[in-house]
Amino acid sequence: MSDRFVCIHGHFYQPPREDPWTGRVPLQSSAAPYHDWNDRVTAECYGPNTAARILDPAGRIEEIVDNFSRISFDAGPTLLSWLEENAPRIYRAILDADRESARRYSGHGSAMAQGDHHAILPLSDARDRRTEVLWGKRDFEARFGRPPEGMWLPETAVDLATLEELAAAEIRFTILAPRQAARVRRIGERDWRAVSEGSVDTTRAYSVPLPSGKRIAVFFYDGAASRAIAFEGLLGSADALAGRLTSVAAGLAHVATDGESYGHHHPHGDMALAAALRAIEGAREPRLTNYGQYLEEHPPADEAEIVENTSWSCAHGLGRWSRDCGCRLDAGTSQAWRAPLRTAFDRLREEIAPRYAEAASLYFKDPWEARDEAIGLFPGSGRESVESFLARQAVRALRPSERRRAFDLLDLQRNVLRISTSCGWFFDDVAGIETRQVIAYAARAVELAERAFGGDFEEPFRARLAEAAGNDAALPDARAAYDDVAARRAWLPASEETAADPGRGFEEALLAAAEAVEREPGSSRALGAWIELLDVAPSLPFPVKLWSVQNVYARLRKASAATFRTRAAAGDAEAATWLTRFDALGERLSFGSERGMLVGAPPVG
Repeated sequence: MSDRFVCIHGHFYQPPREDPWTGRVPLQSSAAPYHDWNDRVTAECYGPNTAARILDPAGRIEEIVDNFSRISFDAGPTLLSWLEENAPRIYRAILDADRESARRYSGHGSAMAQGDHHAILPLSDARDRRTEVLWGKRDFEARFGRPPEGMWLPETAVDLATLEELAAAEIRFTILAPRQAARVRRIGERDWRAVSEGSVDTTRAYSVPLPSGKRIAVFFYDGAASRAIAFEGLLGSADALAGRLTSVAAGLAHVATDGESYGHHHPHGDMALAAALRAIEGAREPRLTNYGQYLEEHPPADEAEIVENTSWSCAHGLGRWSRDCGCRLDAGTSQAWRAPLRTAFDRLREEIAPRYAEAASLYFKDPWEARDEAIGLFPGSGRESVESFLARQAVRALRPSERRRAFDLLDLQRNVLRISTSCGWFFDDVAGIETRQVIAYAARAVELAERAFGGDFEEPFRARLAEAAGNDAALPDARAAYDDVAARRAWLPASEETAADPGRGFEEALLAAAEAVEREPGSSRALGAWIELLDVAPSLPFPVKLWSVQNVYARLRKASAATFRTRAAAGDAEAATWLTRFDALGERLSFGSERGMLVGAPPVG
């Protein structure tokens, strides 16, 4: 049996982008030619990784594979809920990939859970930290149909209280950066060895003892190799990627990066990943694995202590989400707004909490338990009926008006949780799209609080926001950003939005034609309609993306073409004609070359 293993982890995540009043994602012009950033990253990353192209030496498609089924990954609830509604085929492919990975890796699915709103959990109070972990776990269970073995901590932000919460939720392991290890030793030995400068041996699993007496396993990923993937161009060569990952002499070689590295941050990174995975699988060793399988086969022989209040994306602990620590994208900007913004949000939460507990006790046996259990009621995570929820949580049968007030209170709490989304502090300015998003959730929370409790929550909150001064003269502080959001109450309705993507309507028609052939493979009429549309594409004044129809063609080639070849070999003239047209269609789709992915696009290079 091999003693060398490889595991590649992708952290796939998008923050909640929905307008808190309409529930729709508004037009985001910075994502053009797509409608919004979810839409764009799905086209560049999430979709391609469910159907990654492996090319032959001539640059034509040799194989289409699902990367998710062979790597380890976490996909956040806010992303999955959007995919479920807006890209259901891709959503289902991700769920199917987890089931396939369980067959591949001894019953251990590769998907990991994620804290629900991607909040920095060590900066959350104990109650919010518990809800974020429980919502993340239960959302995962509802989608993947199994309990999660591991949970990704947003930004790998960690302290002992957070690990205790994971252990209480029966999470077996998490992943941290190497600099988050403080000391290690063999289990049963007395003396610790300091590894605080990132010198920890990343090729093994560690057990972290917790104050409660519980333990949780931790994998510290290979920092140098992960940086090379994310920032140093390693995805430019599948051979180099495979070589880097297979160079470990013994134990587990594993990396962790944003999953968006594979296609969004690095175009065609999905293809490099697919080719590297195939190269690794084709060798006798090392063997591909995931964390659950590796943990079962190699229980920790060592234990570790963590460096508390640290993360993978801030060299200053948790400064990026709490103060002007120096982490920024533009050196000419100030992040002095971060601390007062967090203070304003924390104060708002503290003011709402006792009022919520008092008001909700009229309807729920335990207001905070009701919040913990409410994840299944909300759009995107709705897996439980109102009746079953109330049967467990309500103090008695509630009248319709009482139900409305009770669920307004739960919606208030959902928006209070949303304001802690980490992206609100990550970037440079308080007027940025991500920070304005969490401010919008705060505006909705204020509105719901005033409706439920009366009184004035808004003016004290606005006064505190004025202390969060930013860099944009048009919106100079968080109060100006709040006023801009609150004045509109909702972004532009979808019917009035226009995204600069003139090819989308044609692409949808082309996909519909392809799917008609998939439904009726033997229909000459359907096949002809697909070919006719594809013949039009090169003459259009805009590029036409062929990714989706290429996927349909690949499925047809696997599921139907063999039947027609058998019939043609037996002398069936209609089958022979179908095959000729089908093979010509493959030529039109220019399987495999980068240039063939966009018909009518300018030459590449």
